[in-house]
Amino acid sequence: MNASTPANDTPFCYSINSPPFKRQSAISSVYFSAIFSTLGLISNFVAFIVLVKSFHRTHNRSRSSFLIFLGGLVVTDFSGLLVTGSIVISFHLTGFNWRSLDPHCHFCNFMGMSMVFYGLCPLLLGATMAVERFIGINRPFARFTAMPKSRTVSMVLTVWLLAGLIALLPVVGLGSYHIQFPGSWCFFNVSFEGSDQVFSLLFSLTGLLSIGVSFLLNTVSFVTLIKLCCKQDRTQRRRDHEIEMMVQLLLIMVIASICWCPLLIYILMMSGVPTDAAHGKKVLFYVRMASCNQIFDPWIYIMCQVSRLRRVKCKSEPQSCNHNVAFPHCAAHMCLRCQHAVAADVHRVHRTMQIFALASRFIVPLECSLSVTAARMLV
Repeated sequence: MNASTPANDTPFCYSINSPPFKRQSAISSVYFSAIFSTLGLISNFVAFIVLVKSFHRTHNRSRSSFLIFLGGLVVTDFSGLLVTGSIVISFHLTGFNWRSLDPHCHFCNFMGMSMVFYGLCPLLLGATMAVERFIGINRPFARFTAMPKSRTVSMVLTVWLLAGLIALLPVVGLGSYHIQFPGSWCFFNVSFEGSDQVFSLLFSLTGLLSIGVSFLLNTVSFVTLIKLCCKQDRTQRRRDHEIEMMVQLLLIMVIASICWCPLLIYILMMSGVPTDAAHGKKVLFYVRMASCNQIFDPWIYIMCQVSRLRRVKCKSEPQSCNHNVAFPHCAAHMCLRCQHAVAADVHRVHRTMQIFALASRFIVPLECSLSVTAARMLV
């Protein structure tokens, strides 16, 4: 990373790191950035279609609210990859000079705001979903008789607003955005000094607190569901939906923790104790690791939908309804109900499963191999 001596006429975003940088790693190439962004966009687009179809089919208000949250998460991830990825790819394709293109740091500030906004949104949405599920499972009578869809949309918009306000702070003086190695992106300055320290601590603690809240509430909710899942009564079908949503939420939390904790902890360490400036290559590696969250998240929804389709397919088979041989009249009733529920969708189920299987066979291994390659080349 090139460090320049600040001059009176040097724009603030170039006062610490001054382009051009020496690009020594092939990981900075346009090929990796383009493939990485394209796979993420495709994954989130497929996940959005899956969620829209699920939303139109569901009649459970609790599940509808959960799908709205997931939809907000997918839209956020898709937009983040589209905005930041297009800037990075444009840099690698054209090799533009930041100081000539953006002499007043407006473009760099926009890039930095985008990084912070699209970074915090998934973590805050994950914590919000954990709170909603905790109230719905552990305090069902404290809810507003199943949260209306408009209230759920308002909560998603509130999370976006909060993340946007935090991202604006460096523009108004609390912290600062600077060009980062290898010169293709901007991020806030991770430092122990002045307002940069305050914003670094705010960003890292907000992210870690969101993950901590998600972990605590999801654990309590999961334990509660485990205690109830074996009780056979009229609420068993509703609990099946609750378990499915809880599994998705746990997977979202685990992936977010793995992808984001290294960056958040590194920022906390660099801003919490007096040390040298953050190393550009380390920050780049941790940010790339965090960006994997936007790519792997959508496959949680896709794979869970495949699992649901398989259950529907099994219910459409006559032999699947004969498990209750001790109660033939109940089995016949269930058989008739299953057949009426899925008869119109059997062909669509088979076709959708084939599409998901084909996508997961090629895209997921490619994403994993790209992530492993990035880790090896940056370490």
